Amino acid sequence: MSETAQQGIAENLYFDRTFETEAAKLLPGEYFVTDRDMVLVTVLGSCVSACIRDPQTRVGGMNHFMLPDGNHADGVLNESARYGAYAMEVLINAIMKQGARRTHLEAKLFGGGNVLEGLTVANVGPRNAAFARAFLKTEGIPILAEDLEDIYPRKLYYFPRTGRVMVKKLKTAQTRVVVDREREYRQRLVQQPAAGVVELF
Repeated sequence: MSETAQQGIAENLYFDRTFETEAAKLLPGEYFVTDRDMVLVTVLGSCVSACIRDPQTRVGGMNHFMLPDGNHADGVLNESARYGAYAMEVLINAIMKQGARRTHLEAKLFGGGNVLEGLTVANVGPRNAAFARAFLKTEGIPILAEDLEDIYPRKLYYFPRTGRVMVKKLKTAQTRVVVDREREYRQRLVQQPAAGVVELF
């Protein structure tokens, strides 16, 4: 699986009439970074989005990822953690390439719900949430806010320049669309393992 396919830049750009601003919609496996006044939008089920920004340069971005299946014991994620680390590092590197300082970064975390029917035993959502928390703690990036786990999908609006986040729990037929999209994404991860390590700088 190519690095681009694993965590590609979101290409669905549009004008959001609700907020009267440019917007980017992220699908599973995508990320987006900007220094412009715009909104990043995604819908999360078991997946997690990390919203990371430098409040001084006001450069920020968001990813949308899920850990693939992997053997794990005693709460330690092995091979699956490689993919999560890759997804986080790609986002952080892209933010820094636009002028952010590593020491200034701050984060907010969302998603990780138990919404994939038949997979609750595997704790897909909680494992994604736990990984994201642990990664940011290890990297010394403070988590200013989070809305993780539960049983409902979420629609997320993130404004990188200000750090503002709006979250809406989805309790309607929209849930099926989210679940189907994440099942397809999960299958891609199973078929095509993570690529090599991305270095932070």
